[in-house]
Amino acid sequence: MNDAVPEPEPGQAPPQDDGPAAPAPLDVPRTPTGHPGIDAHVARLADADHLATDGHAEVYEDVHRGLRDALTALDASPGLPGPPGPSPAHEHRS
Repeated sequence: MNDAVPEPEPGQAPPQDDGPAAPAPLDVPRTPTGHPGIDAHVARLADADHLATDGHAEVYEDVHRGLRDALTALDASPGLPGPPGPSPAHEHRS
C-alpha cells in the first residue's frame, strides 16, 4: 500500500486540502473606552485570533462574564446619584 499523494498531471491544479484553515487575526479594531477594566476585557478578544474556531466560545464567554460583572458593579456602587425623590414640601396631605 502506498500512502503517497500522487503528483498532479501537467496542467492540473494540485489537490485541495480540505482541513481547517489555520487561525488568523480578524483585525477588528478595538477602540479604547478610557475605562481600564473594560478595555482589558475588550483586549482579551484578541486571544481568539490565535485559536481555532472551537476555542472562541471560551474567550467570548469569559469576556461577556467580565463585562457583565463590571456592569453589575456599577449598579451596586454606593454614592452614585439616583433619581430625585419627591420633595417633602410637595407631599399631599389628606
